[in-house]
Amino acid sequence: MVVGICKLALFLPECQSLKEKRSVLRRIKDRFFGQFKITLAEVDDLDLWQRAGLGFAFVGNDRRVIESLVERAANFVESLGGAQVIDRTTEIITY
Repeated sequence: MVVGICKLALFLPECQSLKEKRSVLRRIKDRFFGQFKITLAEVDDLDLWQRAGLGFAFVGNDRRVIESLVERAANFVESLGGAQVIDRTTEIITY
């Protein structure tokens, strides 16, 4: 079993409140789910207006496929706009 984990640190320059941040993140998470059929979760910087930490994971049996999926998913979030990816941490674990 291969698990691919990715954590993205986002900067949301246009947000001036937590309400605006939640609105931007909701759009990102909804489009992400529509594309990959997995949940993107807010995992860090919950109370900061202009920063967010989002995480997701894929599980499969082929390391190359999981690496590719994680890369495509992270690039998809970067391409959405509304937020800038300022850091990306990826880990591929084989059990």
